[in-house]
Amino acid sequence: MRWCPISVLHLLRFVRSHSCTRRGKNRLPPWIRETWAYLRLLVQSLCFNSLTDSDVVFDSVFEPVFWTVDYVTRWFGTVFVCLVVILTSSILVIAYMVLLPLVLNTYSPPWIAWHICYGHWNLVMIAFHYYKSAKTSPGFLPTEKNDSPFVAVCKKCIMPKPARTHHCGICNRCILKMDHHCPWLNNCVGHFNHRYFFSFCLFMTLGCVYCSVSGRNLFLDAYNAIERFKHLDMEKPGVPVTGMGPLIGLLPPGQTNYQTPAPQYTFKEKMINKSIIYMWVLTSTVGVALGALTFWHAVLISRGETSIERHINSKETKRMTKRGRVYKNPFNYGRLNNWKIFLGVEKTSHWVTRVLLPSGHAPHGDGLTWDILPIKKDLMPV
Repeated sequence: MRWCPISVLHLLRFVRSHSCTRRGKNRLPPWIRETWAYLRLLVQSLCFNSLTDSDVVFDSVFEPVFWTVDYVTRWFGTVFVCLVVILTSSILVIAYMVLLPLVLNTYSPPWIAWHICYGHWNLVMIAFHYYKSAKTSPGFLPTEKNDSPFVAVCKKCIMPKPARTHHCGICNRCILKMDHHCPWLNNCVGHFNHRYFFSFCLFMTLGCVYCSVSGRNLFLDAYNAIERFKHLDMEKPGVPVTGMGPLIGLLPPGQTNYQTPAPQYTFKEKMINKSIIYMWVLTSTVGVALGALTFWHAVLISRGETSIERHINSKETKRMTKRGRVYKNPFNYGRLNNWKIFLGVEKTSHWVTRVLLPSGHAPHGDGLTWDILPIKKDLMPV
């Protein structure tokens, strides 16, 4: 009775060792086994715990796409900055070489003074805020240990994140009070350069609207001039010859009209008209597009939130509504207070020295800690 189980056991051991030997001979290459193990791990990670939802699955599946977009945006940042400089410089060349002589010859002295003063003030504000928004650090997490409160741990940096801090995949760092990554600046928009970015958008919009409105009549004249000379080139101008003209050989045989020379349309006039059309079309297009973006950011600033927080607060509002509760943004201090904090206005004179004139003052706070509602009084009384 004991012999049979022992024999069967030896037989099973022999079959197992023989199958393992055969399996070892037919093993797949290491890179295939590693790829298969990685894919299995990815699939299992989608069902890791009960907190997995559609957002987690979407982020995991499209991670290669996000990485590609981040890489391309990071590489094209310098190209976009050069494009901004080139387009702005082209408008300045047209303004100084084409429009300024026309203004000096046709406008009255008060209008000349207005255009020169406003145009140069707007130009200084645009150049200053663009340079500061592109060169100023948006604000990064401190590398040394500190006691600042945090609300989460970044899964990419493995660093504690304070409130309103988010990770930028393009910069590959956590940004304090991150709004978005702007390819036109080749920089993130965060706590320390958010004001510069908004001011640049605002003054660039004002400059484009100024060029579009003041150059409307010049644009219409230039467009009509080009169209008029196109028709003159297609038509053959001439004066009919009658009476004794054909008999005395004034015209060649078979020709009844005396060809008059076309009006002179020099290359310089053609380039001036095309430059005016180019300037008006470009400034009008940028004014509309950038004006919409500026208005949207002004609404967000009035609400005390960034572009990322707008998305988060919207989801949080829907979630709280389903529970029968009302969600309030803890960083909304009221419209006037939000603008005071954002612009750094601490007294009445700052509306001129810090808003209407170039100013490099630091924003309110350090970006690591924030005051939370409710607040009964002005944070920055004026």
